[in-house]
Amino acid sequence: MNKFFISAILMVGLSMNVVAQKHPSPPPHPSKSELIAIKSRELDKRYNQEKKLILNHPLATKKMKQDQLRALNAKYRSQKKLLKEM
Repeated sequence: MNKFFISAILMVGLSMNVVAQKHPSPPPHPSKSELIAIKSRELDKRYNQEKKLILNHPLATKKMKQDQLRALNAKYRSQKKLLKEM
């Protein structure tokens, strides 16, 4: 009887350990359109931050700022175009 009791407790303990180790199901992957929307928002946010930094730079001349904004706009347009092609 004693051996049965010990083996029963051991089996219950092991089965509880196995149940506790089950991993939760992974979250669903975002769809392609959701991924594109997320990347687009990140791109817009980064563009606005860089634009604000360029415009608020204390030492840059007006010509320098215009050149930097022109380059930033070209880069932004090309990245947006790549996102739309996906």
